[in-house]
Amino acid sequence: MAKMTLEELRNLRDSTKKDIVRRQIEGKEIQIIVGMGTCGIVAGGKATLDAFLRALETKNLVETVMVRQTGCMGLCHSEPTVEVAVPGMPVVIYGNVNEEVAKEIVDKHIIGRKLVDNHILDRPAADIVA
Repeated sequence: MAKMTLEELRNLRDSTKKDIVRRQIEGKEIQIIVGMGTCGIVAGGKATLDAFLRALETKNLVETVMVRQTGCMGLCHSEPTVEVAVPGMPVVIYGNVNEEVAKEIVDKHIIGRKLVDNHILDRPAADIVA
């Protein structure tokens, strides 16, 4: 194995720290759960997952938002599907979530605390939504 320079070691350390923070659960009340069953993966779930991770990093939300994967959510016709849970808001499942929609969910739902209506699959009851 080739020797690494000090700068390469520092870059590796910083990259590893980011990965560790991204995977930590403690202190993260907001959850984004991406459906990664075979149907979700084929429909672009990996690109959607990566788009969420990039958007959260861009908005400096990696330390407050947890991104997880799950299997099929049973909504294969609308993959990629994403469940978003924000304290004080109803849990929502979004469908057909591509990279642009992922950015919109981060901006509007996570930051702005407003639902992204045109992609909701599992709409909360009217008496729940304020």
